[in-house]
Amino acid sequence: VAPTTPVCEVPSSAMTGTVVQLSCKETEGSPPSEYQWYKNGVALLEKTATGNAKAANITYNMNKKSGTLLFNTVTKNDTGEYFCEASNGIGLSQKCSVKRMQV
Repeated sequence: VAPTTPVCEVPSSAMTGTVVQLSCKETEGSPPSEYQWYKNGVALLEKTATGNAKAANITYNMNKKSGTLLFNTVTKNDTGEYFCEASNGIGLSQKCSVKRMQV
């Protein structure tokens, strides 16, 4: 079953230095969807165990299975427009509407 449009929860504002979690979920897809977060239209990278230079400045933790995007300490640099995309390899992937988070 193809995924339906996911429900995204993005706080509209956050205080610098606080823990912020964004969530994304859809329930129709079978097999269960994987979730990819985007910031300002660019796919966010998943932190890899290798910890290469590119991932060294990643300040978030993205879980593609649960759809969460967790910032342990948000900074002004995390301000932007976020949305997520659900896909399970069947039918078209689905995106939620873009939501702006101001830090």
